[in-house]
Amino acid sequence: MAKLFAAIDVGSYELNLGIYEFGQDRMRIIDNVKYRLDLGTDSYSKGRLPADKVEELCRILKEFSRIMKSYHVSDYKAYGTSAVRETRNTKILLDRIEQRTGIHVDILSNSEQRFLDYKSVASKGRDFSKTIEKSTAIVDIGGGSIQLSLFAKDKLDVTQNMKLGVLRLQERLNELDATPSKYEDILEEMIGSQMTVFEKLYLNGRSIDNLIIVDDYVSPITWARTKDSKTPGFVTAERFMAFFERIREMNPVEFCMRYGIASENLNQVYIAATLIRNVARTLSVKTIWAPGVTLTDGIAYEYGEKKKLLTIDHDFEGDIITCSRSISRRYLGDDKKEQTLENICMSIFDSMKRITGLDKRDRLLLRIASILYDCGKYISLYNVAQSSYDIIMATEIIGLSEVEREIVAGVVKYNHVYLDYDIERTESSGRGEEVYMRVAKLAAILRIANGLGKSQKQKFNDIKTSLKDDTLVITVRTNKDISLEKGMLEKRADFFEEIFGVRPVIKQIAKI
Repeated sequence: MAKLFAAIDVGSYELNLGIYEFGQDRMRIIDNVKYRLDLGTDSYSKGRLPADKVEELCRILKEFSRIMKSYHVSDYKAYGTSAVRETRNTKILLDRIEQRTGIHVDILSNSEQRFLDYKSVASKGRDFSKTIEKSTAIVDIGGGSIQLSLFAKDKLDVTQNMKLGVLRLQERLNELDATPSKYEDILEEMIGSQMTVFEKLYLNGRSIDNLIIVDDYVSPITWARTKDSKTPGFVTAERFMAFFERIREMNPVEFCMRYGIASENLNQVYIAATLIRNVARTLSVKTIWAPGVTLTDGIAYEYGEKKKLLTIDHDFEGDIITCSRSISRRYLGDDKKEQTLENICMSIFDSMKRITGLDKRDRLLLRIASILYDCGKYISLYNVAQSSYDIIMATEIIGLSEVEREIVAGVVKYNHVYLDYDIERTESSGRGEEVYMRVAKLAAILRIANGLGKSQKQKFNDIKTSLKDDTLVITVRTNKDISLEKGMLEKRADFFEEIFGVRPVIKQIAKI
């Protein structure tokens, strides 16, 4: 039986409602309703929305609620992005929306939003899989910022956010009181400076074949003009550059009529095209693909993934891990030691899972913490704990919420120093007992694993763990002296036992 789901995107300049049908391992959109409402300009410049914008926002969402009821949708998800996220009174605004409309809106962190946009591209199935077989980049253009991500061997490898969003750049042009004739030079300077830094830090001479663009400005035009071709959405870089020249040279009225865009959107289209041109030029790409997807596609795709309504071939968790390894390499992490530590952590976690109250997502956070466990050594060998915490909190990890990133940072910090029993009152999040206990439990596991892998000599990689009553038996197969590991385990065992009521012990078996 088909299942109907609604996805709502409260975006920077547009509200979007998608009604999706799930059935027979597929997803299709059956209705799409859009309202133009510029929230970003006020949010980015003033930090709050004026009363008339809030009233209009609530009116539109009430209409969305009516449409959802008419379709008898069984479930929905509504998300606010940067324009809502950057208001100073976000909680008050969200409460007012829910009281007035009945729609609960969650806020996406930038990394969560970009991960959903990435999943919207993945919803294209074969075209996505085939494209990322070659070296590929995704540029995701929003109102407040852009996300530029690179693939390596079918996995998302590097991703960076830059405050070069279309509405933000438009606001900057307005502040400078620039005439249209100066737009291109000013944009080239603002965009070019950040692209130069990206090229130096992350390209490292690598060649990029394909560029995937996700935006609300240029992508729909490209998709509309190529949807009936043998390769819908795909254009050569040369053809895109020719399109950019037409934007520069054509009469604005003629351009809007020819490409079917509203005249008030012309500046945004031009800014987005300038961004894409700079990215394509910096990466020296050969092919550009505009899949014509929206954030609501990603919201629906993730819903289908979580509810097991779709068969998902791509390993999205693997992308998060690959990006974490890339961050570790940036801070000169030891790949071999990280792998050993990760294996020990996963073995302990799996052996303990029936008594910990932790779930699959916590397992992922522990993996990330084991990869980034001493990244702070790059800054300070003396104050590794705080340096590691600061690096993780300052580094975007694609696919993680801000709370999850703070959990990872806390786990790494309290791997190196004893847990602050007042953490729920002293840490910046103030998110209370649930976060506190997740940090404590995962840090207890990481501390034991790190004690076992403390030596640089990598004395064993054959390790098994098993839970027997109130004892966690850690069996290692090695002929080497493990006095250091036994001492480190004993030193850290008290905290582990305090958290779980289980005493870890090490058992050595000689190799034959």
